[in-house]
Amino acid sequence: QVQLQESGPGLVKPSQTLSLTCSVSGGSITTNAYHYYWVRQPPGKGLEWIAIIRSSGSNDYSPSLKSRTSISRDTSKNQFTLHLSSVTPEDTAVYYCLGGEQVSWGQGTQVTVSS
Repeated sequence: QVQLQESGPGLVKPSQTLSLTCSVSGGSITTNAYHYYWVRQPPGKGLEWIAIIRSSGSNDYSPSLKSRTSISRDTSKNQFTLHLSSVTPEDTAVYYCLGGEQVSWGQGTQVTVSS
């Protein structure tokens, strides 16, 4: 079972780009048919899916965030990174990465957007 760990800034200013990295251990992010995801949970709200990056490297995004979102990966480091541009306070949330054969979750990282 893979283990996932999010990393990135806890505080981002409005209009900046948020970048979060998920480091994966215990398995390769390129293993066929195992996919990885970013989701988030704003305060007092439910989980929101953000993006998927597949074992092939292809990706898809939530329609509501697509214009501001990109996801990339570094296979040499077994990491994948979320970029969310032009952030606003509405992007304040706990961000989680998850994936692998048994869909393991990272512990989550709090991101606050504030000036």
